[in-house]
Amino acid sequence: MGKPVNLNRFRKEKARAENKARADQNAVAFGRNKAEKNADKLRQEKQKRDLDGHELDE
Repeated sequence: MGKPVNLNRFRKEKARAENKARADQNAVAFGRNKAEKNADKLRQEKQKRDLDGHELDE
């Protein structure tokens, strides 16, 4: 006969692993510092200005 298994411990370890995986995914997706966010914002504003500058006036 095998060794008894604590199902609560198994369940909690599984939940911790899932939470860690989700946290790692969020860190990749949303983990940017303020300088990176500002750089992206400035880049988007410049692209919008450039695009608006190429519109034809009627």
